[in-house]
Amino acid sequence: MIKKICLFVVFIALISVLRVHADNNPLIKQSDDPIEITSNRMEAFNEKKLVVFSGNALAKQGNKVLKADQLRLYYKEESGKKNKIGKIETENAGDLEKIEAKGNVSLTQGERIATGDEAVYFRESNKVIMTGNAMLKEGKNLIKGDRVIVFLNENRGIVESNTQKQVKAIIYPQEKKKAGSN
Repeated sequence: MIKKICLFVVFIALISVLRVHADNNPLIKQSDDPIEITSNRMEAFNEKKLVVFSGNALAKQGNKVLKADQLRLYYKEESGKKNKIGKIETENAGDLEKIEAKGNVSLTQGERIATGDEAVYFRESNKVIMTGNAMLKEGKNLIKGDRVIVFLNENRGIVESNTQKQVKAIIYPQEKKKAGSN
């Protein structure tokens, strides 16, 4: 019975940490915003539909910032459309499918920070899956596990662990100010 009560308390605490209020949240932006990427080096592999940014790689989209040692951008097949840049006609490279981040990965969105060794951002579903020493932090609250899934449009996350290691959460209850106190 005590175990059920503890699970219920942790569940309620997690809900408060990962409050689901996407409808009115100004922090949540659509995934159609442009992505600005900076790094020390960029390599493009057109036949593989792959662009690799390495060395202090940073991708910004709206209020989201993804940092890693390396970012690998994968594109869908070409759309067949032609673009004109001055007098030069180029084929459209296709739409971004996903971004793989490797090494010292962090994703920041408002007060929420997810970190890990590797991550994959899926553009269509606008979610990030973080693995390897994965952690989700919001304010002082902290949740650790083997895998963190962040749903960027929904302002929610899931932390999972394997059978050998459990999810660990450190939750700080919010203090309510008493009437008349400063």
